[in-house]
Amino acid sequence: MPKQVDHEGRRRRIAEAVCLLVDEHGLEGVTLRDVATRAEVSMGAVQRCFRTKEEMLLAALAHVGERVTARVRNRLTAGPAQSAATELGLVAGEVALLREEHRAEARIWLAFVAGAAVNPGLAATLRSSYAALEELMVRLVAEAAGGAAVGASALGGAAAGGPVGGSAAGGSALGGAAAGGAVDARTEARTLLALADGLTAHVLVGHRTVAEAEEVLHAHLAGLWARC
Repeated sequence: MPKQVDHEGRRRRIAEAVCLLVDEHGLEGVTLRDVATRAEVSMGAVQRCFRTKEEMLLAALAHVGERVTARVRNRLTAGPAQSAATELGLVAGEVALLREEHRAEARIWLAFVAGAAVNPGLAATLRSSYAALEELMVRLVAEAAGGAAVGASALGGAAAGGPVGGSAAGGSALGGAAAGGAVDARTEARTLLALADGLTAHVLVGHRTVAEAEEVLHAHLAGLWARC
């Protein structure tokens, strides 16, 4: 009887191997031979899963995004429904990758961001990821301004599909001022996403400590809720 091969499991193992190599050597340090060795599969098996190095890199980028998405989903659904303001703080904290246990993910993410500056395929994937995150934050800002608790429903389309979520079109109706307040949910979401993403780099290069970055993030959120 032919041996059953778990193709999805193998793809995940290869993507994880790529992530480990990117963390150690950057994107340029990823080779077919090293990926096969790290994933404990043959080079032929790698080539059957991914035709090119770019396909491997895109899969690894998606793999990192999926891990972040899973943590966001768990934080939003692990307990009883919380206020949207609390949920937004949790999401921003996860996106910033500030904690020590997420430092490797931060290095990998920023390596892909640097690579995306000269690689259209990586850039397109990152734009989709950022757009989905923005939509999630728009929903949460709008909900917070309206005083509603959101719980798991806040994930909406952003909990399924791509690196961080599905289509970025779902929350476009919330682009203006949030209901019941003067806050522009779209602008606030974009600002918060840019801040969280920038703090990742500031902590990684040692410009800010984790405590300082968290203080910056909390101060920004406090200012946002004061404006609501």
